[in-house]
Amino acid sequence: MWRTAVIIGVTSALWAAGKQGLSIGSIMLPRLGCLQLALVAASIYITTGGYYTLWLAYKTLPRDLVGGIRFVKVQLTLKWALYRNTTVPKLFMKNVRKNPNKVALIFEGQTWTFAQMDEYSNRVGNFMVEQGYKHGDTVALFMHNRPEYVCIWLGCAKVGVVPALINFNLRQLPLIHSIKVADSKAIICGEDLQDATDAIREEVNLPVYVSGCGTAAPSLEGAKNLDSLLCASNPTPPPQIDSVSAKDKLIYIYTSGTTGMPKAAIIKHYRYLFFCTGVHYMIALGEDEVIYNPLPLYHSAGGMVGMGQVLIYNNTAVIRRKFSASQYWVESKKYGCTVAQYVGEICRYLLNTPEKPEDTQHKVRVMFGNGVRAQIWNQFTSRFNMPCIAEFYGATESISNIMNIEGKPGSCGFVSVLFRHAFPAYLIKIDEETGEPIRNKNGTCVLCKPGEAGEFVGIIKRNHPMRDFHGYADRNATEKKIARDILKKGDTAFRSGDILIMDELGYMYFKDRTGDTFRWRGENVSSTEVEGVVSKVAGNKDAVVYGVEVPGAEGRAGMAAIVDPEDELDLHSFTLSLKDVLPSYACPLFLRILKDIDVTGTFKLKKLTLQKEGFNPSLIEDKLYFFDSKLQRYVVLTAELFNKIDQGQAGL
Repeated sequence: MWRTAVIIGVTSALWAAGKQGLSIGSIMLPRLGCLQLALVAASIYITTGGYYTLWLAYKTLPRDLVGGIRFVKVQLTLKWALYRNTTVPKLFMKNVRKNPNKVALIFEGQTWTFAQMDEYSNRVGNFMVEQGYKHGDTVALFMHNRPEYVCIWLGCAKVGVVPALINFNLRQLPLIHSIKVADSKAIICGEDLQDATDAIREEVNLPVYVSGCGTAAPSLEGAKNLDSLLCASNPTPPPQIDSVSAKDKLIYIYTSGTTGMPKAAIIKHYRYLFFCTGVHYMIALGEDEVIYNPLPLYHSAGGMVGMGQVLIYNNTAVIRRKFSASQYWVESKKYGCTVAQYVGEICRYLLNTPEKPEDTQHKVRVMFGNGVRAQIWNQFTSRFNMPCIAEFYGATESISNIMNIEGKPGSCGFVSVLFRHAFPAYLIKIDEETGEPIRNKNGTCVLCKPGEAGEFVGIIKRNHPMRDFHGYADRNATEKKIARDILKKGDTAFRSGDILIMDELGYMYFKDRTGDTFRWRGENVSSTEVEGVVSKVAGNKDAVVYGVEVPGAEGRAGMAAIVDPEDELDLHSFTLSLKDVLPSYACPLFLRILKDIDVTGTFKLKKLTLQKEGFNPSLIEDKLYFFDSKLQRYVVLTAELFNKIDQGQAGL
């Protein structure tokens, strides 16, 4: 950007000399006003060939200025918190002193004030100390959404005990793994999860405390009634709160486990603050917001970004046991919500509900989250009268998160193209075969240009409040997420594992997960993009797309699994619509019609098992179809046809 340097340098010189006039030899130039300076600067810039940069400034500078100011607020807040050694419990207790009787949580008609949450969490903290749990010990928290869930982990945090927030959908091996990988010393489970806990007792052999029994004894043999024990515990703030540091571990939050066992991401106090503060300032939330948060509280979206607005920023949140598409707008209207959250496929589920008056009678002015498919963005905002969708991109453990603060359709965030290094996150080119970064002659990574797909990475800076990567409880898993020698020798970066594309204005668009893109007929096919199209033309049904190996054919052929329990899919119209939208190489060669599909607790569709099962009709009971290129339509995939494909006789 040499033109930028020229214009800044010349303009600065003119500005400095302009007060008294500028002398060149015996010629004295007149004093320049602000408007004249601007005109001179623009003229110099244009004559140096800076038309394109001027156009970029016109298109992006207002956005960058707004985003930059908000980002500076986030940085200052975090640095001040670190300087003051501020922890999440201390910030919460500040809100308690400020407005003890304000409603903090609304749950199934119940209301919990800040004072009630504080007293309950104090009892938890003091109880943990009484039971001998020490600063740094981990306790597995295995409960459904309810106010006590938040209070229990907050109480643990007040005394330095680290809660591992376990997905309440897990059973058997994944549950055992999640408890053990965090080195848990005990389990706190919900009354309705005693059977799941009992099933793994022999494997983990830990003390169990049951919440939600009231005065009744737990059905789980040997377990203790946490409710009764807390009634006898001290309700005043535990003195250990002053020994907890902002750099201490606060909680463990697990990745969703779509491609393997969940990984326990380490969340320190200031990282929790970073996530909450980022959303709070980037979408300009106020203290009086009422947030509709029907998401699982064991995950970063609901339990950290959403719940943090209550604990840290004095907001009120509506939570519920489980997400309900039919009640989303009904409850948003009922409780006067001004902000709402989503994640994964929630927005598509909402579109699939019958229209009702509450769809537009709510007061929600902004929705934030991640996972809205570009194919339904405009349809969603139109139907639900939604002024702004603030889609963000990032992960629980990520150090470089971006956000779409303007509601740009399809975008998951932006970076400045004028001040490119102000936010050290980049797209790097990846080898499609190995998945490893492509290197230049100097051994550093090759950055993508606008329009080129690449993996999103963020430069790591140790002990920085926003850019330090804390990793996972598993050190091997941590190492796999770090790339080295990105911009220069010796630097390190967090690898997102996601493929994004940036346009010339700096807007980012999610394309795929690394490994999900497959190659067919010499072309790269993004499973995520095709999934969006398949789902839409199938009537917004659940759908996943993946590549399958075909004997004798190079690459992987596309296969789509569509959930159609009522057998409503019209294959003829589906095929015509698909061919109108997708190039021939991207159209799925195989179809599988499912009755249902596994979904993660954060509403992401699982595909790994389906991909492993392939398209063999002798092993799969679901309906299978194959696209016959001669007939130009999908035909039933019989055992005979499968054998032809398997023997390379299908003419692919």
